[in-house]
Amino acid sequence: MSDIPSTIPTSSSQPDVDPAAMKRIVRAGTVGTVIEYYDFGLYGYTATVLARVFFSKEDPTTALLSSLIVFGVAFFVRPLGGVVFGHIGDKLGRKHALALTIIGMCGATFVIGMLPGYATIGIAAPILLLLARLVQGLCAGGEIGGAAAYIAESSPTGRRGFLTSMSELGSMVGLVGASLIVAVVTWAVPVDQLDSWGWRIPFLIALPLGLVGMYIRSKLADSPAFQAVAETEKVVSAPILTVVKRHRSAVLKVIGINVLAAPGYYIAFVYSNIFLQGQGGYSTSAATWMTTTSLLVATAVIPLAALVCDRVGRKPVLMAGSVGFALLAFPAFLSMQSDTVAVALLGQLMLAVCEAVIMGAILATLVELFPATIRYSGIALGFNVAHALFGGTAPYVSTWLISATGAAISPAWLVIGFAVVTIATILTLEETARKPLRLV
Repeated sequence: MSDIPSTIPTSSSQPDVDPAAMKRIVRAGTVGTVIEYYDFGLYGYTATVLARVFFSKEDPTTALLSSLIVFGVAFFVRPLGGVVFGHIGDKLGRKHALALTIIGMCGATFVIGMLPGYATIGIAAPILLLLARLVQGLCAGGEIGGAAAYIAESSPTGRRGFLTSMSELGSMVGLVGASLIVAVVTWAVPVDQLDSWGWRIPFLIALPLGLVGMYIRSKLADSPAFQAVAETEKVVSAPILTVVKRHRSAVLKVIGINVLAAPGYYIAFVYSNIFLQGQGGYSTSAATWMTTTSLLVATAVIPLAALVCDRVGRKPVLMAGSVGFALLAFPAFLSMQSDTVAVALLGQLMLAVCEAVIMGAILATLVELFPATIRYSGIALGFNVAHALFGGTAPYVSTWLISATGAAISPAWLVIGFAVVTIATILTLEETARKPLRLV
């Protein structure tokens, strides 16, 4: 094997994939992402309950912050997961890595649902919770970049933005599913029983979902681009080293785009739920239903934004979402403090729609930055470094800012700062919407 492939074409034309096979590929990529993000999102939507179950009840604020730290710590192992699963995906094939991520994620989620709480085993409870969450983070690090590469490498050039956006759509459907199930459980189960056993239900559902996803993914062949590289015996021997040595600029661009997209995702769809409860005064059930509504709206926006990005280009769509965040951050957080449900929901929708617009174009943009030989590893590294540094920490930093400043509006400054960095990064991008994917 060689780190310098030289006998294969430098770019790939429209893949020779029949429509039925294309549907199966998109379905496999999307279903897996649905399951992965259902599992990963559950923790955020049950953070307030988990704080009561797994941490000391003496100081509720400290318990919530501790719960959010565990939420955020999982993101710090995501780059490691990106390296591990990127290596598998670039050397052995996309499908093998993506099957493994589902097994690990669903197993860890099921384990969380089985763990005893702080009242039963004391300090061991949050330690075991942390370990399970770390496994989730490791597996999540190998998911979305691999799914995007797998779908993009099987997609016609003119539809690449739309088809790769199905992975992002899958992540939203997963969060919607998690949010809906948590909303139903918190509505149907009395609070005292919710803390004792009710919260476990959404986590235990993960196991059968994972088995379904693993079965679907295991039945597919690998992408044409990976097969083309593998057939020439020019698979890169150390993908991550090649990425670091020769594609640093592309990795930095991935990070720069995700400086906003990563925290924007968790602020819009996870932290806003916590904010509505803590600063808006809404119940867990009411906040979760509002979040579910925002998720549904965002889910409808993503494919529309993706269609636009295939027509007019990646950069205009990314710029629209980023500028929207910068302009609407303050009105959004002000509105979410309103005691009028419609106004609070409107504030949440401002953030959700801006993030959905970015999501419609982001995966196609990232895929087009790298050649097939190291695509999985390159996307996974940059994507997960950004999510570790800025995404997973966003709920905690936002909560801390409010506590430190006494100003509920302070998370808006965080969003604006992130938006400025991403806007500057977008200006450096080359438009790649109509170009074929590179093999080397």
